[in-house]
Amino acid sequence: KNIHAYEMILLSDYGKGVLTNALTRKLIDIANEEGKKVLVDPKGQDYTKYKGAYLLTPNKKEAVEASNIQIKDKDSLLEAISKLKNECQLSVGLITLSEDGIAILDDTLRTHPTVAREVYDVTGAGDTVIASLGFSLACGYDIDKAVKFANLAAGVVVGKIGSATATLNEIIEYESSLNQSTSDSHIKTLKEIELLSQELKARGKKIVFTNGCFDILHVGHVKYLEEAKSYGDVLILGLNSDESVSRLKGPTRPVNTEDDRAYILAALAAVDYVVKFYDDTPYELIKAVEPHILVKGGDYEGKEVVGQDIADELRLVNFVEGKSTTKTIAKIQGESC
Repeated sequence: KNIHAYEMILLSDYGKGVLTNALTRKLIDIANEEGKKVLVDPKGQDYTKYKGAYLLTPNKKEAVEASNIQIKDKDSLLEAISKLKNECQLSVGLITLSEDGIAILDDTLRTHPTVAREVYDVTGAGDTVIASLGFSLACGYDIDKAVKFANLAAGVVVGKIGSATATLNEIIEYESSLNQSTSDSHIKTLKEIELLSQELKARGKKIVFTNGCFDILHVGHVKYLEEAKSYGDVLILGLNSDESVSRLKGPTRPVNTEDDRAYILAALAAVDYVVKFYDDTPYELIKAVEPHILVKGGDYEGKEVVGQDIADELRLVNFVEGKSTTKTIAKIQGESC
């Protein structure tokens, strides 16, 4: 009687006797009457009790057993998936193919390749696929986008040890890392870093935050950032935008653009994430991150530091003697330092 409150019905049949033929048929019939999609992770060789579901998610071995067709190539794959789709009156035929991806059939057969980079444990991958398919379809994705999302979620899960889950932010991060260079994937927006910070804290990570212009990168910068990173697990760097650098340093600065500076900083081993900010201070960014530790240079000794009311702890790091962007610029211009 409450089925109208749900967007999607997921049935995971473990063959333990809960999803009997009668119960399964009743659930699918009720869902279809209410216009709700039913996704089933099937079990056994007889799939007739799943007739009328939106789709099933058998793996290759299960599909071979249920269809009695050996899947050896594209033609046999099409034959097997077509048989299951037609006999079970499914809207979409689907077979998961392990490292070969996910095959789907509606009007045409197509295979979405897997996106897992490193596989440590496949435990729970099937559960992840049906759950993420259901989530994405309920969000209005078409079947191709839903399968792509499910592949990404599975890629996250198999990269962990044991029965694991994939959060939405992990999936977004994973997709970003696949589509971008290593440095690009570590440059975040304010909203992205806010969500990411929440997730990192939920995983027990200690977040360190620092900020600056970092115009012409030198050894003093690198040592400063390495020490800052040593105080926690994740270092988030707030980077002054070009406009804020000019307001702070004068019209001839910065020498390097904000995009160039962000890319270089994101490539450093000590820096986990870079976020550009456009105000005169990073206060709003620090509010979004809510770091455990705020790090600034030793020249702030005895001074009030922006954001210290937000962070749990403030630490000051001494600069390397004789190293600064100003001195570097002067040296390039041939002036005495």
